[in-house]
Amino acid sequence: MGEPIRVLHILQRMEAGGTQALLMNIYRKIDRTKVQFDFLVVYKEKQFYDNEIEEMGGHVYKLSFREDLNFLKFKKNLADFFRQHQEYQIVHCHAYTIGYFCLRAAKTAGVPVRIAHSHNNETVHDFKYLPKVFMQRLFAKNATDLFACSGEAGKYLFKDRPFLVLRNAIDTRKFIAEDVVRKESRKELGMEDRFVVGHVGRLHPQKNHDFLLDVFEKIKKEKPEAELILVGTGPMEANIRKKAERKDLSGSVHFLGNRKDMSRIYQAMDVFVFPSLFEGLGIAAIEAQTAGVPVVCSEGLPPETDITPLYRQMMLSDGAEKWADAVLEAARNPEAHTNMRQHVIDAGFDATETAGYMEKFYLSKFA
Repeated sequence: MGEPIRVLHILQRMEAGGTQALLMNIYRKIDRTKVQFDFLVVYKEKQFYDNEIEEMGGHVYKLSFREDLNFLKFKKNLADFFRQHQEYQIVHCHAYTIGYFCLRAAKTAGVPVRIAHSHNNETVHDFKYLPKVFMQRLFAKNATDLFACSGEAGKYLFKDRPFLVLRNAIDTRKFIAEDVVRKESRKELGMEDRFVVGHVGRLHPQKNHDFLLDVFEKIKKEKPEAELILVGTGPMEANIRKKAERKDLSGSVHFLGNRKDMSRIYQAMDVFVFPSLFEGLGIAAIEAQTAGVPVVCSEGLPPETDITPLYRQMMLSDGAEKWADAVLEAARNPEAHTNMRQHVIDAGFDATETAGYMEKFYLSKFA
């Protein structure tokens, strides 16, 4: 058998995020004798998935653009990279802010298959909003193929151009609800007799932790035994901690950082609350439902996320008190903490199926 096709995935970094989880779920399931993944990122730091990627035969190449913000150096580094790595016939880019430059460099180097992949359906309206929107419009200019994690994400970034929807799939077997695991996990967290509200996501304005704390404050008044666990890291951590202190909630808000045992952490939760301003898909909501956890989420999530009887969507304009009532009601769902795997498979979110699809897609380009 010949050497496998090597696909280069380009991202900002290989952190513990939804896009990265999708890629790793595919990578673990794909036939690596036929297709191998490598990764190009723009942070030099050691990253969450580095060791696992290398153990599976992949490489992580690191440029320093996001640390030194030297644009001219970045363009030269990209040109040098593709000149030194002529083994890549497929480049799959997931970072729209730098994607135009990456796919342009790949095109200049003669890479025949250049994929632009949309993972969001909106952009945070901060001081970087206008330059981000400008780069979004250029993202697909040098692409030969377009992918999106949902219909909304594709229409948002690619407008009227045709694109393929690739579900953010997970390893459904890992997340099956089990009473023994639930009891063990709650004991490990010291929350055996607590009402556990959970959230998983980067500590970033998009995830709307500010509103989440308002909701939790209302829940705490109704259920003094309530605890909030936050999984993830990010630039808003200090602000979130300060707000928890101002609301006298510090002792009940737990920052767990990035975890590699998420299938167990979800099962410790009584309800998963996800008030994002926007999401291309929201893979954490899929994982939570698979683990049998009731989900209360915002209108920022696309319709594709509604896949089990445990899902409830609210408007952010409903306010914290109505959200708190919805969370308490969701916890009483009679199907909570039962096996939801088949619902998830039927909705197309199983990683084995998705990995097979992507393997065929990549190989078809050189059939």
